[in-house]
Amino acid sequence: MDDQHTTVEGLRRLVRAFVSEREWEIFHSPKDLAISVAIEAAELMEIFQWRNRDEPLEGEKMQHFKEELADVVIYCLAAANATGIDLSGAIREKIKMNALKYPRQQYRGKDLP
Repeated sequence: MDDQHTTVEGLRRLVRAFVSEREWEIFHSPKDLAISVAIEAAELMEIFQWRNRDEPLEGEKMQHFKEELADVVIYCLAAANATGIDLSGAIREKIKMNALKYPRQQYRGKDLP
């Protein structure tokens, strides 16, 4: 299935089932999942280490990027499962907060201070 036909809840169920089948819930404290997100995000950044910013991601590099990005999202979904956070609601709230903090007219096309 693709993004257009997949819900956040569907992905959460998929991650929950994977974790449950392995009895990994005991390892999924918020602390450990936050650490895992950071580790996977670092692996995602490592793909770009020593690369020109305009160099395209292709072939094996794009596959590696896709896998590491998936790892980050999987751990985020596991963290939402472990804490009972409504991820969709949290994202909507955060976007609203960011819209107030960074008004469109003031920040359009500009880097953050």
